[in-house]
Amino acid sequence: MAFADKYLKKQGLYPDYITSPVSDDLNLIVTIPCFNEPDLLTSLESLWNCERANGKVEVLVIVNSGELASQDVLDQNQKTIAEANSWMETHQDEKLKFYLIHQPNLPKKFAGVGLARKIVMDEALRRFNKINKSNGIITGFDADSTCDTSYFVEIEKMFKKHPKANGANIFYEHPLEGTDFEQPIYDAIAQYELYLRYYMLAMRFAGHPHAYHTVGSSFAVSAKAYQMQGGMNRRQAGEDFYFLQKIIALGKFYEIKTTRVIPSPRESNRVPFGTGKAITNFMEEGISDYQTYNYSAFKELKVLFDRVDQFYKVDYETYLHKLIVDLPGPVRSYLKEDAFFEALDEINRNCSSLEAFRKKFFAAFNAFKVLKYMNNVHEQFIDEESIVVCAKLLLADLGVETKGIYSAKELLGIYREYEKNPKEISN
Repeated sequence: MAFADKYLKKQGLYPDYITSPVSDDLNLIVTIPCFNEPDLLTSLESLWNCERANGKVEVLVIVNSGELASQDVLDQNQKTIAEANSWMETHQDEKLKFYLIHQPNLPKKFAGVGLARKIVMDEALRRFNKINKSNGIITGFDADSTCDTSYFVEIEKMFKKHPKANGANIFYEHPLEGTDFEQPIYDAIAQYELYLRYYMLAMRFAGHPHAYHTVGSSFAVSAKAYQMQGGMNRRQAGEDFYFLQKIIALGKFYEIKTTRVIPSPRESNRVPFGTGKAITNFMEEGISDYQTYNYSAFKELKVLFDRVDQFYKVDYETYLHKLIVDLPGPVRSYLKEDAFFEALDEINRNCSSLEAFRKKFFAAFNAFKVLKYMNNVHEQFIDEESIVVCAKLLLADLGVETKGIYSAKELLGIYREYEKNPKEISN
């Protein structure tokens, strides 16, 4: 029995799409959902131009549409399929193969990027299952993204260095200038990417062990971890966040900072939130000073996370009348409103060590809970603040000088460098 037989029998939605034999040397599969995409070939060309890895690589593209898709969407998909098939005929070699899957008429209840990712990632899993390779690597990519030429090599290198790795995020950078978009788009993406980096680093500064980027175009997971955690979900937006939180919770999650994915900064209304939707809102509302979660909310959450060990084996009276009394008001209010002691009591009844308690504590107060806390305290206690102001406050606590720097683009440059080399740019 191969490692993913049970998962594929239970969770697989469609039979095999690709019937070509699987090479024993297959090591990496790139998966790309594609819906109403006019420029898929740019992404494929970027992958074709990559340095070849030691192991073999496959790229699986799923052109998809739902039952309610408009004729314009169906026409664009057909055009994309024709262009991609023609391109793929002349772009194959021994180390790199491209395959196209077409799946129209997805059920209207689930049709969207999550289901498309699930189908194509399940197909990647099926490929690795045929050679019983549980340590095969599956990456998420987007049909409007490009990458550095070192993409395959550096991903392969990281998983070779950490053979038990469950997953990793891959460093990403949106373009901040050029001729493909109008300047307001570049200005908007500078603010939005700064927000993404600020949020992740502020969460990490607060002491949460699951603080990583969760971007759908720039992640990698092992085939084993993918099936262990139940595969990709079918959410129509935020599927990457929910999926990667399950992988991150397994541990052995890393950051690949030696190559880049370059996502598109374009506007999009395909999903109710995410980068494309955010940029659309920037443009429609004329946002020039993005408001985000106040840095004080993260600093107050840090007080709780710094005291996690004090909640080990604590009884209700001590919890209520001593421990949370000493916490900042918004945190205390949220814990009471969320009835967090019930989860805490369950954790303590099932933990025999402090180390196990810490792991279970942050599994309960996970990234979803942090986001819920942020929304709660901003509704009740704290006003949002300019991303530029928040970003500078966090950098000050990280020991990074920002005197004389006031633009989102300049701050983003500092954040990118800090993530890659934190010790080199902090005081």
